[in-house]
Order: sequence, then C-alpha cells, then structure tokens
Amino acid sequence: MMTYEQQYDVYLNEIQAALQAACDTYLPEESRVCQAARYSLLAGGKRIRAVLTMACCDMLGGDWRAAAHFAAAVEMLHCFSLIHDDLPCMDNDDFRRGKPSCHKAFDEATALLAGDVLLTEAFEVIANAPLPEHARIEAARLLAVGGGSRGMIWGQELDVTFEGKPLNEELLRKIHRNKTGALINAAVQMGVCAADGTAEDAAALERYAFDLGLVFQIVDDVLDVISTPEELGKPIGSDQENGKVTFATIYGPQGALELAQQINDESCRALEQAYGARAQFLIRLAGQLVTRRK
Repeated sequence: MMTYEQQYDVYLNEIQAALQAACDTYLPEESRVCQAARYSLLAGGKRIRAVLTMACCDMLGGDWRAAAHFAAAVEMLHCFSLIHDDLPCMDNDDFRRGKPSCHKAFDEATALLAGDVLLTEAFEVIANAPLPEHARIEAARLLAVGGGSRGMIWGQELDVTFEGKPLNEELLRKIHRNKTGALINAAVQMGVCAADGTAEDAAALERYAFDLGLVFQIVDDVLDVISTPEELGKPIGSDQENGKVTFATIYGPQGALELAQQINDESCRALEQAYGARAQFLIRLAGQLVTRRK
C-alpha cells in the first residue's frame, strides 16, 4: 500500500503528463502567446486542484487516469487566473513560483492573451477527454460555474471592490468562498463527475471542498505576513500594501491559524464519517494545507 507522499507523486506524474499533452496539442510553440502560456502552466506548483480531481475520482472508484484530462483543464483555468492576478492592473506581482511573472518574462499584452488562451483551451481539453459524453458536458458546466460569474471571477470582483475598505468576517468569507473555494469545489465535483458519483457524494464533498478553500486562504493570508519571498516564491506583504483586510488582520497570525485548524478538523471528521478509510488521502491532504509554509 502506498504512502500519502507516494500516492501524491503518482497523481502528480499523471497530471504533468496530461498537461504536457495538452500543451503539445493545443498550445503550438510557434505562437509567442502559447509560449507564454506554457511558461506559466509548466512552471510547477503543488497542483492541489488537479490532485483533488483525481483523488476524488479514485476514492469513488472511477478511472482516475482518465480524470487527469479534467484535472489538466482545472489547472489551465487556474493558471489563467494567476497570470491575470499578477498583472499591474490587478495585484502587480513580479514573481510567481520563484520565477518572473508571465508579464515580466514576456510582456503585458502577451500575458493577457496567454491567460485568455489557457481559459479557452481548458474547455477543449474537457471536450476531448476519454470519458462519456454526459460526464464531459457536466464537467464543462462545473468548471464554468466554479470559475465564472458565480464563482472565482465574482470573488475576484468582490476582492477588488473592497480593497482598502473596511470588511467584516462574513464578507471576507463570502469573498474567499467564491475567489478560492468555488474553483476548488469545481475540481472536486469534476472528480465526482468523472467517477459517475451520486448526489450524496457531491454534497458530502462540497462541504469538504469549500472548507478546504477557506483553510487554504486563511493560511495564505498568514503566510503573506510571516513568510519570506524565498519560501513562498512570490512577494510577501502585498495584502498590507494593497490595504486588504485578511484573516490575519482580524485574528492575528496565530489566531487565524487556530481558526484554520478548527475548520479543518470539523471538515475532516465529517468526511471520515461519510467515507471511512477511503477518505484518508483527502484528509491527509487537508492536513498538509493547514501546516504548509509555502
């Protein structure tokens, strides 16, 4: 039986292969825009959303290798959001994953189009996945909902709207539920879809997904205060510079981490009650996100 780390590496290798195949098929190297898209997409990272797609499918007895195509699509859409987030008109960050941001490695117009092409081609990857038609249609719907006007984009809009303005915890949770949680839930639900899971599976894993997204964002807020650029691979202190209220602002770094741990414990208990030993990988992944320092 594989350890958590070994299983993660198995998923990661499958995802990397799917991403490379997507690049070779949909992002021709003769295009400078596609070169920029490849630069950001293949720059590494934990691939948490993609791993969640495959792990949820696997837990429910589905073909997790086929689900790698859905996982790749999630990563492509996520990467589009990171490229655009880094642009001067948004967060204005010069580094991402320890490397120059896309607009710094290329230029702003190319980076903008690189994000656009990743968003667009994500849906072609889903359309051509080796899974039944009904699963492909549902996966496209899930990714659009999680990444669009009722999910990630809405959360980003709220984040920009309230930058530098007073925020209470309720509104902060609403922002993060959409900006971070919605795409994580899309990744999870695409795994359920690939496995042809039930409505009960979708409901049980929805709670886990949104709790995971909130915990991820709380820890991110704390790391922006206590970490270093070398550890994170990107600038720190940007939240304070941009006048953002975060969980670290409201609770202090230690209090925010305690809140993250409480949310995680409750979420994982519910998941274990629903799936028993089958949920151990997802529980361990959630635990890793609470204690991460990069």
